[in-house]
Amino acid sequence: MNRKSLKLNDSDSLFNEYNSLKDAPLSHRMRPQNLSEFVGQKHILGSEKLLTKAIEADRLSSLILYGPPGVGKTTLAQCIANKTKTTFERINAVSSNVEELRKILATAINRRKTFNRKTILFIDEIHRFNKAQQDVLMPDIEEGNIILIGATVFNPSFSLIGPLLSRSALFELKSLSDSDIIEILNRALRDKERGLGKLAIKADQTALKFIATICEGDARRALNALEIGCLTIPEKDGQISFNLKVAQESIQKKHVVYDRDGDGHYDTASAFIKSMRGSDPDATLYWMAKMIYAGEDPRFIARRICICAAEDVGNADPQALILANAALQIFEFIGLPEARIPLAQAAIYVACAPKSNACYLGIDQALEAVKNNRIQEVPIHLKNTSYPTAKRLGHGEGYKYAHNFDGHFVDQDYLTIKEKFYHPQNIGYEKIIEERLKKHSQGRL
Repeated sequence: MNRKSLKLNDSDSLFNEYNSLKDAPLSHRMRPQNLSEFVGQKHILGSEKLLTKAIEADRLSSLILYGPPGVGKTTLAQCIANKTKTTFERINAVSSNVEELRKILATAINRRKTFNRKTILFIDEIHRFNKAQQDVLMPDIEEGNIILIGATVFNPSFSLIGPLLSRSALFELKSLSDSDIIEILNRALRDKERGLGKLAIKADQTALKFIATICEGDARRALNALEIGCLTIPEKDGQISFNLKVAQESIQKKHVVYDRDGDGHYDTASAFIKSMRGSDPDATLYWMAKMIYAGEDPRFIARRICICAAEDVGNADPQALILANAALQIFEFIGLPEARIPLAQAAIYVACAPKSNACYLGIDQALEAVKNNRIQEVPIHLKNTSYPTAKRLGHGEGYKYAHNFDGHFVDQDYLTIKEKFYHPQNIGYEKIIEERLKKHSQGRL
């Protein structure tokens, strides 16, 4: 059966067609057929929620559903189509193209004019469409020929064009809670039509809780694990025992939601940096461990440590940047898994070091001065004297060589207009720097 050819007409259910396939995975068979069966997402679904009211009133406008895998984006779109009794067209942006889009849009226009019937165009992985493909949708969305429902695991603010976003309501679906997953698993075990209810299964609730925790809010993965376990272990005394050991074997390895180019990547990196900045070595190690476990490039981790060492520690402890750079070089020399240790050492050092962002603030303030104010002329006594005619132009005249004076300091002007950009903070090594600069300041009086 060609999935692209399936349409939802009148009371026919796309799910019933799927359910008639005995070989369909449990996760497919157990998809909710209506909103009353939908589990989770209470922040957007409920009697008083905007989305629910729009669906119930059949006043739905185009919308974008985004969130991690297995939380119900596709299922919600199909439940909406069931409820609103519209024609449901489904494509996947990975395999679709402009030609197919134009055919669907032309059919939708004809359907609207001839039968006054709405068309929901569901585009899975809509972020895969390029700008030109997204632009094709705009006129028909604008004229109401289609109701677009797009699904993506990426933040649409970064993956979809502005005009499409402005014409669509955005709804973020969140990872399902452990209790949501357990409810879905128990429902699959009870359901005799679509689920595993015809089998004599004794499921240990500890095993179900383990699956719910390991699957990180992904209902599809949880149901797949349940099905694998229940259908591969032999019966004993006419009963299938789904216990913790079976659950662990069904999962094999914990899955970490970490898309290298999406929110999982950037959110985890953000938590890692903010934990170092916030002087929490334990949180720092946890987020770094997640990145390593998920297969992040250790160079990315090392770069984040170097940036934090300069931006958030700075001269409060200059050793932090040296150690961070050393960890980067050590990784290039020895690689993983051993390099995880110097990376951890550097990250912990940065997390535990005294903090100062004076260097970061100073360079940004100086850049603003260069950008917004008149560029200062280099004082003539500081100008280059290395070429023959420099002295004839007066370059270097009056320059005082600091090492010829007591304390290797001499009072002279280095800017034509006095401006202060670096403000050392009274912490760590910057205490010493601050005291030294105060003495120099007194020497300029």
